[in-house]
Amino acid sequence: MRETEGRLWAEVIVKAEFYDLDPMQIVWHGNYTRFLEQARAALLDRIGYGYVAMAESGLGWPIVDLRIKYVKPLRLHQEVRVRATLLEWQGRLRMGYRISDCKTGEVLTKAETVQFAVDARTGEVLLDTSFLAECVRTAT
Repeated sequence: MRETEGRLWAEVIVKAEFYDLDPMQIVWHGNYTRFLEQARAALLDRIGYGYVAMAESGLGWPIVDLRIKYVKPLRLHQEVRVRATLLEWQGRLRMGYRISDCKTGEVLTKAETVQFAVDARTGEVLLDTSFLAECVRTAT
C-alpha cells in the first residue's frame, strides 16, 4: 500500500488464465470483479480492516454500487496490475480501480465500488464509520 496524492492504494498482479476466458477467447466480463476483489482485499488488509477484522467487528460491508468501464479486453496469459485506491471512507467505503497491462502500462479497465456498513445481527445500515478514519490515519 502506498499513498499517492493523499490517497491510499494497493495493487496486485493477476494473470489471465484459460478458465477466465469466454468463447471469444477474451476474459469474460464477470471475472473482472474477481480481479477487483483481490486488489480491494489487499487494500483493506493494509489499512488493518480486512475481511477477518470486519467479521470480528460485527459488520458486513456489501457492495451497493459497482461500475466498470471496459476499455480493452484482457487476453490469455496477459499479466495485469490491478490497483485499488481508497477514495472515501466516511459514511461508506468508495474505491476506484485501474487494471493496466504490466508490460505497457496501458489502462485496460476502470472501475469503482461503493460499500455501506451493515450491522451483521440486525441488517441495519450504519452511517457512523468514524472508526475507519483511525485505520486510514494509522496506515499512512
